[in-house]
Amino acid sequence: MSRPVVETPGVGRPRATTPLEITSVSLELFERQGFDATTVEEIARAAGISRRTLFRYFPSKNDIVWGDFSAQVERFRRSLAESPADEPTMQVIRRCVVAFNDYGSDAEPELRTRMRLITTVPALQGHAMLRHAEWCDAIAAFVAGREGSRRDALVPTIVAQAALGVSTGTFRVWIDEGGDLLALLDEAFGRLAEGFAPA
Repeated sequence: MSRPVVETPGVGRPRATTPLEITSVSLELFERQGFDATTVEEIARAAGISRRTLFRYFPSKNDIVWGDFSAQVERFRRSLAESPADEPTMQVIRRCVVAFNDYGSDAEPELRTRMRLITTVPALQGHAMLRHAEWCDAIAAFVAGREGSRRDALVPTIVAQAALGVSTGTFRVWIDEGGDLLALLDEAFGRLAEGFAPA
């Protein structure tokens, strides 16, 4: 049985020329058709590029959802490294995580779609472990520098994993209940810094 032709948002759309533009086009398709039902060929056509060009930007369909995540993590590393030496470690992480997730209010609908996909699509949940490892390594490296230890030592590792758990949990609440994402992250990391003491 042949697959029906699906209209794409590519009609009248300028050719996508950056990873973020391609991701934006892709998220529109994923939101309307579902991640698994959307083919790479449909994404390339909607973006106005060839399949080969698409794979020059992204190694796989899974990677498209993440946009320029690796570049963002590098900026995150720099913001951690450039923090004042006398600023408490957990306060630095709290501040930098909030800044890392500040995409502006106009980008929130797209971010919600992205995070809903990442947290619900099985193929993306597995892939998320690889991408989150980059983010955790940035935190572990920062903590290790402050501790004078290896980044795979106990304290850097548990701080990074705790930060990932708090971040992921906050995103799940935000997806389900809405609200101000940055305020939720700030509150959540404040609770983490306080050892989750009762409010």
